[in-house]
Amino acid sequence: MRYPNTGDNVGHQPITDDRTFLKLGHSERQTWSRQMDFIMSCVGFAVGLGNVWRFPYLCFKNGGGVFLIPYVLMVFVGGVPVFFLEIALGQFMKQGGVATWNIAPLFKGLGMASMVIVFFCNTYYIMVLVWGLYFLAHSFTSPLPWATCGHEWNTVNCTTNFSRVCFNQSLSPSPPNVSSLNTSASCLEHTGLRSSVMEFWERKVLRLSGGLDEVGDISGYMVLCLLATWVIVYFCIWKGVKSAGKVVYFTAVFPYLVLVVLFFHGVSLPGALNGIIYYLKPNWSKLSEAQVWIDAATQIFFSYAIGLGALTALGSYNRFNNNCYQDAFILALINSGTSFFAGFVVFSVLGFMAAEQGVDISNVAESGPGLAFIAYPKAVSLMPLAPLWAVLFFLMLLVLGLDSQFVGVEGFITGIMDMLPPKSFLGSQRREVIVAICCFTCFTIDLSMVTQGGMYVFQLFDYYSASGITLLWQAFWECVVVAWVYGADRFMDNVACMIGYRPLPYMKWCWSYVTPVAVFLFHVVNYKRLVYNAVYVYPWWGEVLGWFLALSSMLCIPLTVLYKLLHCKGTLMERWQHLTTPIWGRHHLEFLPPENEARLLPKAEENKTTLLYESVI
Repeated sequence: MRYPNTGDNVGHQPITDDRTFLKLGHSERQTWSRQMDFIMSCVGFAVGLGNVWRFPYLCFKNGGGVFLIPYVLMVFVGGVPVFFLEIALGQFMKQGGVATWNIAPLFKGLGMASMVIVFFCNTYYIMVLVWGLYFLAHSFTSPLPWATCGHEWNTVNCTTNFSRVCFNQSLSPSPPNVSSLNTSASCLEHTGLRSSVMEFWERKVLRLSGGLDEVGDISGYMVLCLLATWVIVYFCIWKGVKSAGKVVYFTAVFPYLVLVVLFFHGVSLPGALNGIIYYLKPNWSKLSEAQVWIDAATQIFFSYAIGLGALTALGSYNRFNNNCYQDAFILALINSGTSFFAGFVVFSVLGFMAAEQGVDISNVAESGPGLAFIAYPKAVSLMPLAPLWAVLFFLMLLVLGLDSQFVGVEGFITGIMDMLPPKSFLGSQRREVIVAICCFTCFTIDLSMVTQGGMYVFQLFDYYSASGITLLWQAFWECVVVAWVYGADRFMDNVACMIGYRPLPYMKWCWSYVTPVAVFLFHVVNYKRLVYNAVYVYPWWGEVLGWFLALSSMLCIPLTVLYKLLHCKGTLMERWQHLTTPIWGRHHLEFLPPENEARLLPKAEENKTTLLYESVI
């Protein structure tokens, strides 16, 4: 059955909760000037550091090429359905942030939760960029500072004889977060020898203390790097689309160009072929291990940036009849393809490093910062023209993270400005002022992560606040609300009204059954106590602080449901029916039955002094 396209009528306005309406002006909602802008923005946001430094390690750890079987399966039953759900929901409702959930107003807590998650993510994720900037600043000397001993941060046990030193790794499962360091001391740990790269990372960059309770002093150099990074982010988004649109193509395309250059250089190095073979070598016995499937699922939800709310915001700026179904598959192909290609880049270099050191590749393979700030810098130091390759690598790392940071901060700013009453003090401020306040707030919190105990704080944020358990919780409720509260068949009809045909039935089956059940099981099975570097166990009060960060977003959903039910009049069934009835925008008029017009958003009164505050990369 074919459905008519409904055009591009987007003249409705965002609303706030409790049926009060923001008068943001009478302009139509902005749309992408070119559809490629939307594709590039999604690529920039969803394709990030996890694609480069986690997927290759998981593939190596979980059976090489065999890992692609559970990974691809999870892409089609978990990644693509939820990815498509978020984009389509934003495009259909023409709203971002909290207002997206006008489709089921009782569950607006989902929008609040995503804003809390993305705030935490913006706060700690930038530290990876800070470390990358710090390494980049130290990459213009020859020899590279981490390639030699004799510096003020080195100990008497420092060694540059890499053929005698290798890194062990923990084969215990780790969460899909950027802080899962699996680097321990060297193979000669009992002799006290330490690699110069490890000492540069721990004693110069991190100045690592003994635990979370040993805060130590603040590093002045790291504060300067932190300030510089936030200034870059601020000036890239302070004007919204006007400023961010000028850099989105560069930040999305440049990392791919560098990856291609690094690939051709990597495969030309001795030992590269052995590294690639090791990366793809199949181990069929791994398929029977539950952890392999858990790693595949968690990697999908993490790398696809599901549950952060930014995808709905990006989708809300599409034309109403844009083929978001096709876009979802294209973006999934780009995302997963990038992860797979990055494996060749990483393992060609690791193969070279293993050959140079005379050790097995399994002893140099790392995940997370262990790859970005220990294994890869170490490999670069062994190459001819080492400073050149170090500059390229850390520049790629910086740009790869910046576009994700841009969209994350912009999505949070958009949600904040949607909720501010226009006549309030903050609501009447210029956009530049609101952006500055948000960036300064995050910068202040980040000061705790540039102390000697900062790495422990960083991992606490990473493990609890914006990955793993919180994203799985968010994805679970998104599927439940759309599939069971609003109705999977009903939403499939809505999608058909936008794109002209119904998507494959497997989409609604995944929303209704497969994805929620799988996410719930992974959520229960995958939880483990937080441990740093497979050695340091966090104290009980650190765990309490971590759960406070997690529950600050997770409780938004049930508390909002409870609050709305208690403050609504009527019987329980009447309250449920009223609070789960969608609030439609005026662009829905073409296919809504007449009886639903009472639930339309009212037109904003014409007011030439008001401003349309919503913008997103």
